[in-house]
Amino acid sequence: MFNAFERFVAGRYLRARKGERFVSIIAIFSLVGIALGVATLIVVTSVMSGFQTELVSRALGINGHISIVAYGDERIDGYEPLLAKMRAVPGVVSVLPVLDGQALLSVDNGASRGVLVRGVTNADLRALPQIGDHILAGSLDPFTGDDAIAIGVVMAGSNGLTVGSPVTLISPRGAATVIGMVPRIRTFKVVAVFDAGLYDYNAGVVFLPLPMAQAYFQKPGAVTGFQIRVADPEHIDTVMGPLAEILAGRHLLVRDWRHANEQIIGVLQVQKDTMFIVLGMIVLVAAFNVISSLIMLVKDKRADIAVLRTLGAGSGSVLRIFLLCGAFVGVSGTAIGTLIGIVFCHNIVAIQHFVEHVTGGQVFDSSVFLLSTLPNTVAWGDVARVVALGLALSLLATLYPSWRAARTDPIEALRGE
Repeated sequence: MFNAFERFVAGRYLRARKGERFVSIIAIFSLVGIALGVATLIVVTSVMSGFQTELVSRALGINGHISIVAYGDERIDGYEPLLAKMRAVPGVVSVLPVLDGQALLSVDNGASRGVLVRGVTNADLRALPQIGDHILAGSLDPFTGDDAIAIGVVMAGSNGLTVGSPVTLISPRGAATVIGMVPRIRTFKVVAVFDAGLYDYNAGVVFLPLPMAQAYFQKPGAVTGFQIRVADPEHIDTVMGPLAEILAGRHLLVRDWRHANEQIIGVLQVQKDTMFIVLGMIVLVAAFNVISSLIMLVKDKRADIAVLRTLGAGSGSVLRIFLLCGAFVGVSGTAIGTLIGIVFCHNIVAIQHFVEHVTGGQVFDSSVFLLSTLPNTVAWGDVARVVALGLALSLLATLYPSWRAARTDPIEALRGE
């Protein structure tokens, strides 16, 4: 597209000579502006995409791809035959029977809070990716018997609990007596502290062995639901049909991972699109700087353009020379910004810790943003979209000044020389 002559002249114009420093400085500022805008967009969109991906994946690491829950306070009795049928469905990897209930957790220092108590077997708890592989203290080996409980790292830290610490669960639904309902109270011993990667689970969910949970909530031999993991979550509808036939006639609520997380996915997607539009204005402003720097360059080179035209250079050649000048600024700025953004994303956790160490403040509050750490992933689809935006705006910014340069009249340009 550009011949050697046009590349040579464009290179000469891009190298500032004496008396042309101001135009070159504006071009440098334009390049820096595009680089910063592209880098900022890549970091923000990648972090937002990382939030969306991490939240869903970590939630699925605990809850499964399909949740089956009994309505209200109902229970699923004699669930073993149902469990065997669901495990036989093609595409189903595992089916975990669970018993969920609400209780008040109290510790020796007087602190208490409401928690979700989930009863699971030892083998099933080990199979949960976000729990079995993220035990910070203790072990799941003693997660059996009548007094074992596993708690999250946030709950342990906020209440000063360690392995072996006693905790008390108080259920409002206890035994009925002549004086009314008496709460059911039971003391357990912490055997494991886990980090599920999600603040809400680390702070408000505890696990009991399934037989103990059945006894504590007075539901012997029963569960309240199932958590199902499938081989291909993207094509989960192929599994939902056979499961619906198995569960036909039962008073159960069935939800897949798309519907269970659609609210938070939708909110994060809207936020990401909004941030893309707002921060894209930075690249747009930098593109206007490219226009201004090229207009000044064309005005400064009017005599040179006239000489080139009289020597035989066509208007198309002049147009391509200045297109090349502007494209160099835009492409270089986009490339530098892309590199900065990718490096920043890969090292965002280290940068977060450095800023917190220097300022003494807290950059990322896990209680607000749900995740325990910032996601340090790069969303390559978003990177491609940002690069396309940077290149498109930069190249469009060169069209008008280049067109004006190509329309320069040699006679008028040389009249005052």
